[in-house]
Amino acid sequence: MEVGPPPLHRVEPPAPGSTPEELEHRGDDLRSDKDFLDAVEFYEAAMRNTPPNASLYNKIGICYLMMRRDHDAKKSFEHAIKIDRKHADAYNNLGVMYYEEHSYGTAIKDYEKAVSFNGEAASYYSNMGTAYFGKHQFEKAIQAYAKAVSLDPDIFDHSSHGGVQARVVSREDQAHYDYVMARLYARNGVADRSLHYLKKAMEEGYKDIKNVYKDQEFSSLRKDPRFTELMASKTLAIPD
Repeated sequence: MEVGPPPLHRVEPPAPGSTPEELEHRGDDLRSDKDFLDAVEFYEAAMRNTPPNASLYNKIGICYLMMRRDHDAKKSFEHAIKIDRKHADAYNNLGVMYYEEHSYGTAIKDYEKAVSFNGEAASYYSNMGTAYFGKHQFEKAIQAYAKAVSLDPDIFDHSSHGGVQARVVSREDQAHYDYVMARLYARNGVADRSLHYLKKAMEEGYKDIKNVYKDQEFSSLRKDPRFTELMASKTLAIPD
């Protein structure tokens, strides 16, 4: 990734006399507008007038993560956890940092801590699945993805503030990922999405595509005329 010049401040600095709540809310607005550097300034101003705050450190870490200041992001998430040992978001976001470093095992441990404190966050499970996918532990990946989808059926149609999506480095892995997603949606009875990912897997040249005829998850989908049509088309892999 090419590193550009430091981002410039784009707004007036925090006004004297602002309350910590006002400063934090302004920081939230700036973060939503992707003015990450200015958001950090407002969050830090809020912290100068309030006791140590895990939520503010977590928000600062997210801003640094978005700016690719990974060292600063990691320190912020670790500060948040030091203040609040049960801060699920901070564990999740720290897991993102380790995932980005390809330290998948460490990332999974942080995601497990996150879900132990908040088992209702779909993004934690989707991130965990992505880390398992990075380790090529595909069955564990699909279990985590299935939990994510059970909590939020649209989890893969949007991204969370600190989450990641599967980043695969080879065409073979991409094809396998698409097949895993096809299995997941077939298991959940979402035929349209299953067929979509199945077609993508075929286009990527998934070498074990014939497993679609024996994997239990596809038992219902195999009765769908669109499945028959797709498989009969023998979709060719798209050249590199």
